[in-house]
Amino acid sequence: MNPKQLLERITINPDVMVGKPTIRGLRITVEQILKALAKGITVKELIEDYPELEPEDIQAVLLYAAELVSEEQVFEVGIGA
Repeated sequence: MNPKQLLERITINPDVMVGKPTIRGLRITVEQILKALAKGITVKELIEDYPELEPEDIQAVLLYAAELVSEEQVFEVGIGA
């Protein structure tokens, strides 16, 4: 699956989860998946816990997060002169 197809799995709808990015319109947010992975939950465990998820959904979440981070700009703020 190419990056464009993966990113199409991430949906934003103001009527679902207060407009947070979700996976395929499900009530599973990108944030939930990222936090679970950060806590050490495996992809296998996530798919067992959420049988509606597919491995490509996890790939989509990671790509979405990577795309957001790649657009960040960090500016050094000088203190004092």
